[in-house]
Amino acid sequence: MAQQIPSARTLDTDFMFTKLLVSDLDAATAFYSSVVGLVEMHRVEAVIDGRPVTEVIYMPTYAGGPMFILARFHDVASPASSELIMGFSSQDLNAFVERAEKAGGKVIEAAREIPGAGMRVAFVADTEGHVLQVTQMLG
Repeated sequence: MAQQIPSARTLDTDFMFTKLLVSDLDAATAFYSSVVGLVEMHRVEAVIDGRPVTEVIYMPTYAGGPMFILARFHDVASPASSELIMGFSSQDLNAFVERAEKAGGKVIEAAREIPGAGMRVAFVADTEGHVLQVTQMLG
């Protein structure tokens, strides 16, 4: 049985979502649906700080888990892609990496085992160059 990632709770706050800024909302939606298996809940047209934005909101991948949101500001041609590294876990790291490449992503760092940590890790980029760290627990 794989190890569970520990959880921590402090104060009165829970982590609710990650909002990733993209320039091509259709390509990003296709990537995260086909590679990660995220399920779209709904789309929102909103204004944040006077800037129009379109958001695609995905269901959490487990009960009570945080949501993932893709967002495209209408006044920005190409947001930075090096602003964060998103972490995902997979039961089959090799299959995840293969899906990412098939969907137009690229391998940044091939899958490798972390000595003494009981896990394997790989780094891939999505279609816009955002970095995903994918971990598979061993055990």
